[in-house]
Amino acid sequence: MPQRLKRGAYLLPSLFTIANMLLGFYAVVCGLRGQFRLAALLVFAAAIVDTFDGLIARLTGTESEFGKEYDSLADVITFGAAPALLTYLWGLQDFHRDAWLLSLFFMVCTATRLARFNVQHKVVDKRWFVGLPTPAAAGTICSLLFWAPDAEWRPWMEGLVAVSLLVAGLLMVSTFRYRSVKGADPRQRMSYRVAVPIAAIFLVLYYAPYAFFLTFAVLYALSGPAVWLWGRLRRGGGPSHPDRPDLPGEEPRSEVLSPLPPPPPDDIPFRR
Repeated sequence: MPQRLKRGAYLLPSLFTIANMLLGFYAVVCGLRGQFRLAALLVFAAAIVDTFDGLIARLTGTESEFGKEYDSLADVITFGAAPALLTYLWGLQDFHRDAWLLSLFFMVCTATRLARFNVQHKVVDKRWFVGLPTPAAAGTICSLLFWAPDAEWRPWMEGLVAVSLLVAGLLMVSTFRYRSVKGADPRQRMSYRVAVPIAAIFLVLYYAPYAFFLTFAVLYALSGPAVWLWGRLRRGGGPSHPDRPDLPGEEPRSEVLSPLPPPPPDDIPFRR
């Protein structure tokens, strides 16, 4: 690969990271203008862009520690600070005098989740996320704003958003497992049957976009605790090892000790 083309390949994932920060920052600007539905759409778009920077880096072989740290800093802005500020501007400032602490809690949990991911990304299974991913947590919060851009639409909406900030923050720093799309190979052939559910998703998105985003975000956020609970019920409610309780969402690991081979004899008779 020529040197100039190689530099461009390393720059390409960073351009998607910059676009991620741009969308998150402009979402806050839209929130200051009272355009919360547009701000939520910008956060949704940033979540899509966030999947491409890592995907392009893996396809081009340009993954680096700088790119991972740069992406995490961008995610703190777009999926931590932006949703926290949007909820405060949306109506939490009128809900309670100290409601800004809930927005702060969500942002701190986002930064904690990303820091843990950077430390554990070499030792965890790429098919799963440990804790609710930050784009999904931000999408859950923004789906509420997209569904009800006016805080006075329902008297209980402010309380629902406040509770959602707390629950989403706790799910991010939890050890529940969530299915990841990063373990999928984009070059792998897919069956034609996949086109049917994809077409159904696009139809629902076209005819009921407000309910679609909210339903999809809430179902994914609750999938981690649901999988953990199902695993506990299937095992009878007890950990597989008394001295080592299983983490939430962790599959029990069976430890089977193979018998040691018999020692070789001291003298082996020689036969003609």
